[in-house]
Amino acid sequence: MNLNALNNLSDREGKKKLTYKYELIKYLFSLGPSPVSVLCEMMNMSTPSILKLITGLMEEGWIEKKGYGISMGGRKPDLYGLKDKKILIICIDIELFHTKVVVIDNNYNFLFAPKTIALPISKSRADFFNILNTNTKDILQSENIPGEMLIGCSVGMPGLIDAERGENYSYFLNDVENISLTAAFEKMLKLPVVIQNDVNGSTMAEFTHGMAKGKNNVLILLMDWGVGLGIIMDGKLRPGACGFSGELGHIPFVENGALCYCGKHGCLETIASGNALSEMAKEGILSGKNSMLNKLSNEELERIEPAVIIAAANKGDQYAIQLLSNIGTHMGKGIAMLIQLFNPELIILSGKIAEAKQYITLPMQQAINTYCMTQIREKTTIVSSELGENSRLIGYATTGIAQFLDNYIKQAKTSRLKQMA
Repeated sequence: MNLNALNNLSDREGKKKLTYKYELIKYLFSLGPSPVSVLCEMMNMSTPSILKLITGLMEEGWIEKKGYGISMGGRKPDLYGLKDKKILIICIDIELFHTKVVVIDNNYNFLFAPKTIALPISKSRADFFNILNTNTKDILQSENIPGEMLIGCSVGMPGLIDAERGENYSYFLNDVENISLTAAFEKMLKLPVVIQNDVNGSTMAEFTHGMAKGKNNVLILLMDWGVGLGIIMDGKLRPGACGFSGELGHIPFVENGALCYCGKHGCLETIASGNALSEMAKEGILSGKNSMLNKLSNEELERIEPAVIIAAANKGDQYAIQLLSNIGTHMGKGIAMLIQLFNPELIILSGKIAEAKQYITLPMQQAINTYCMTQIREKTTIVSSELGENSRLIGYATTGIAQFLDNYIKQAKTSRLKQMA
């Protein structure tokens, strides 16, 4: 059974009850296993009404008991939650040099290990979409997941992304059909699609499952091939007017510095990103630096993965350590500015570069001590993410399922109003 099966309830129970069922499913997805008292408060309904909804959804195989909650005295309350695999979403993580595909359920179970496709992000849609479509179909078929079982697709990628307009203003720019990027994905996949910036995926993952959970003022620094910033202020994600907030990587830091792909010179990304790290390593090796990176083939040297440099540093390679230290110093100066602007309680480092840990955090902290006011920096804790390399996919699933459920609720309410008219 998938979410569309709930539409069959409309004929025999009415649009009003259907709307309540969608809303209850959304709250259980957002909150996780919950007692009746919390659901009553969230939905502003009486205990008998909520119990009736829960009973109905239990009979239809959507909800099950998930143990007991905390008691303030007396009997511990039953916790109710969604069963596994009731809502399935396909998540696509598009990076600069490859793309990951996975299906995740409503309880954040990965139905299979993420599949990596040798498909780099592109300015062109046509070739990219053809390869992605073929590979996605093959993956779903090999994992025996029919397309009709999916509620939709959540796509994350770098670039300036306006999620409401469904456009990426940095990539996939040529459009022969004159339709939005979201519409193009929907046409290809035959599914509803939501697109978002990759750092927003990391931020949502930390906010709902990581160290930002329960915090009010947190910055999530995504240090990958590029540099991005997720902002949580006053307990809410702050995407900005068009979803463009957090473009830290494209703030100029070096006078007359290297040309950035955004068109400006000396951006932070040109000195403190995975791309910058790879370029600096390549230039150093070609100029004769003594390092175990000299063993790399010409093909491997052309685009050195940050993980390769980090591995060399872990083996004591002084050149690799120095490269990472430089990245940490530059990033520390940027973080000092962020601390003075936002006064966060917590900064979470995530992404490929964050895996370097002490090789960047020590010089980073030294730079923060140099450039940030003592009274402000002492109120901020800096940690590395504990969610792992696939954390963005969790964030994509969270945003996608929540948005698609909102659409179901909106459609049910609209249908009900038309029925009443």
